[in-house]
Amino acid sequence: MNNPLKKIYYFLPVQLLLLHFRRYQLLLAFWFMLVFILTGNFAANFGASSLFLAPEYIGKISYVSMFLLGSAFCVFMMMWHITTFIIHSKRIPYMGATRHAFLVYCFNNSIIPGAFLIFYSVMAVRYQLIDEHAPLSNILSLQLGFYLGFLTIVLVSFAYFFRVSRDFFKNNFEKLAAPVKNFARKRPRDAFEYEPDVIPSRTFISARFVIEHHEVMSRMQPRVMRTVLQRHHRNVVFATFIAYVILLVMGIFIENPVMRVPAGAGFLLLFSIMMGLAGAFKYFMRSWETLGWAGFILLLSVLVKYNAFDLRSIAYGMDYHKSLEQHYHYSVLRSLFTTVRYNSDKKREAGRLDKWKNRVAKDTAKPPLVVITVSGGGSRSAYWTFRVLQYADSLSGGKLFNNTVLLTGASGGMIGAAYWRNLHAAYNRGLLKERYSPAYQDNIGKDLLNSIVFSFASVDMISPFNKITFAGHRYTTDRGYALELELARNTEGILNKPIGYFEEREAKGEIPQLIINSTIVNDGRKLMICNQPIAFLTQPEYSLKMPSPPIDAVDFRAFFPEQNTGELNLTSALRMNATFPYILPVVKLPSQPKMNIMDAGLRDNFGIQVASRYLHVMRAWLKENAGQVIFLEIRDTRENDVSGNVDQTSLGAMLMDPLFVIQNKWEAFQSYGYNYVKDFAPAYVDGRLSFITMQYIPKEFKKTAALNFHLTQKEKEDLYESIDQPYNQAEVQRLIKLLK
Repeated sequence: MNNPLKKIYYFLPVQLLLLHFRRYQLLLAFWFMLVFILTGNFAANFGASSLFLAPEYIGKISYVSMFLLGSAFCVFMMMWHITTFIIHSKRIPYMGATRHAFLVYCFNNSIIPGAFLIFYSVMAVRYQLIDEHAPLSNILSLQLGFYLGFLTIVLVSFAYFFRVSRDFFKNNFEKLAAPVKNFARKRPRDAFEYEPDVIPSRTFISARFVIEHHEVMSRMQPRVMRTVLQRHHRNVVFATFIAYVILLVMGIFIENPVMRVPAGAGFLLLFSIMMGLAGAFKYFMRSWETLGWAGFILLLSVLVKYNAFDLRSIAYGMDYHKSLEQHYHYSVLRSLFTTVRYNSDKKREAGRLDKWKNRVAKDTAKPPLVVITVSGGGSRSAYWTFRVLQYADSLSGGKLFNNTVLLTGASGGMIGAAYWRNLHAAYNRGLLKERYSPAYQDNIGKDLLNSIVFSFASVDMISPFNKITFAGHRYTTDRGYALELELARNTEGILNKPIGYFEEREAKGEIPQLIINSTIVNDGRKLMICNQPIAFLTQPEYSLKMPSPPIDAVDFRAFFPEQNTGELNLTSALRMNATFPYILPVVKLPSQPKMNIMDAGLRDNFGIQVASRYLHVMRAWLKENAGQVIFLEIRDTRENDVSGNVDQTSLGAMLMDPLFVIQNKWEAFQSYGYNYVKDFAPAYVDGRLSFITMQYIPKEFKKTAALNFHLTQKEKEDLYESIDQPYNQAEVQRLIKLLK
């Protein structure tokens, strides 16, 4: 090795960088995760990168949101420095002879944070320019906000570490750290714990920010370094404690939008806590670390099992009193959903349709009737569904809304459809002056992901004990509750109603009936939430005379007759319908055993099953009373290109594709399967059934809007303009013609 390369190799920043990769990959994992998030290689389908590249605060990407994110990143960076300083201290004993050991260490340990800051700025500017269509002046202002927040915390941190409050915090935080220190002294030790390898560096960056040699300091090491370490043991406890308190307070006041900092900032604070705990665990446990982690996980499992933490996600408005719990078993379903009830509910639905017909039939004895199904797909589907319904209804002069008798589907599409239904219902009652305002389209496109992720960081992971009072009952809160708050706020309260609020008008045929679906993961049955009794949709017609019919769905209100189901908040019903795994928590309903409720898309991502069974059951009424029956399907994917064609060109693809083929192609499997259903459906009404399919068609095939709860400005424009695609325009014209 020639002389210049030796100088670089024995430079302390380089030695520290190599040491991180050689021995402490667990701490590097936090940096790798951030890089993978920003590049879209981790949680890309969930829109994770937008939380950091375009953070929102109070619904806007602003100077303040970037300031808060920069501040949180600096907290994370300082925790990285403190944690690694404590772990590495025995390998750099000569550092104790410097005047400000920790400051000097930070300078020398900044290759990773510095590289990340450069990388982040490049990615953020690119994202805001291309995906958010922000002007350059705004982008520069956002970057200024980020770095001003970063520098503010840097100054505060070093003011504390070197000048302010040492004596005040010394005793209190020394006591907090004492139990762990005492345990570290008493635990068994072995030869593996003694690591005499001192980092062989020859030069370092000094406090004056110049490169200096440090061989002369080596003989001053032991006592001075121990003193420095004791001080920073307190500092790491203090920093972790402050980060925890900040998240805890924000979680307690999560209903106040001002307290909901950007989710990216919340996650960085959570990462700071996790890094501090992981570093402390590694420092104190040493060679017992693996056994310690196993014990910690075992303890956590026991606490969850015995309900020390109440991790249930709640459907707000329902009565969860244990004495009211219904047994969830086939025998109970069989006793509830009988042939008598099937026929009774079917007759009642026919009466509802009679009332609808009497209201809309003016120029014809058989008016056109519309059934609408919508697909799942997060905010992408909600935005597209609302756009289609508003556009088509305005062109039809309101006939689409008036002639629709049923709305059903899955996930995000149901959020858009419910918002459309409720807006028009409010307009018809004189509660709104305008039903086609562009502001409504903007509302449904507002961000939901930030509140979900922020709540995960500040409530679910920090304080799963928060309680609220809703409809006279006490409930826990979590990221599901945060989604509902944001959804109600975004839609200006239009969706913040109990489902029973619409029961009477649905029964009179004044507004379309809403069937909100979910999946009962206990056994795969469908859960159908509807104001009207719908036992006729819980089992196939052919099985009515069987002694043990296959009951494949549950009528929610019939199964929970005493648990206040009419007060179930509409946002809770929509959340259960859109509970994508891990993004939102599984909802537990009050039964024995508990019903675990997840996304409707697990069973039917397009609403075809419920709608086709409805048409089949009500076929006699439709033949006699309806004119043209219109099956309007709104989907956020193309019918013939549901998913991309993937070729197994790598070893990873060959190994992983067979394992995840069902997960990755589930939507395609469902979509193609429904073609068989559509073959039979026209026979229900003597061939008077017309399929209208509205599809989101992106301008660029490979640049479709992401499936998550956040939309970029570019994605909103693409979704909005997709209605102008020739295919969609032709379908709209067909729909208008059929409604005349």
